[in-house]
Amino acid sequence: MSFSLDIPSVQTLKLEARTLRDERARAGQPITHGAALEEIARAHGYRDWNTARAALPDRVAVPFQVGMRVKGFYLEQPFTGLLIGVQLSGNMQLYTVTVLFDEPVNVTPTFMFAAHRQRVTATVDIHGISPARRGNGQPQMRLLKA
Repeated sequence: MSFSLDIPSVQTLKLEARTLRDERARAGQPITHGAALEEIARAHGYRDWNTARAALPDRVAVPFQVGMRVKGFYLEQPFTGLLIGVQLSGNMQLYTVTVLFDEPVNVTPTFMFAAHRQRVTATVDIHGISPARRGNGQPQMRLLKA
């Protein structure tokens, strides 16, 4: 059985229980939905389903998703683009995002020469603000939904 990689929620665990029940039925070992919920709750470290249900949120809002159109500033240069990668960090507070820019962005601080990037990877918080700062204190990336 495979588990979801997103932030656990009641909906995630219910989906996992439904998948477990279907897998067991195909293997000729049917179980009830209640038994599947109990087994999934224990697999996630909870004593039982009621404990998991009380501890977890119903749904978790995910601020960024692959395929989402975005705009913002990268190294203080405006951009529009497409999110082609999103990964939740281990601390579940930050996201590593990969943006494919519609038009290449010049990433040099001076215009005497240019270094254009079509795709970049950055770390942002739930609000789309990079915790990494430039020398002038500005965030490396500010990401907004387009």
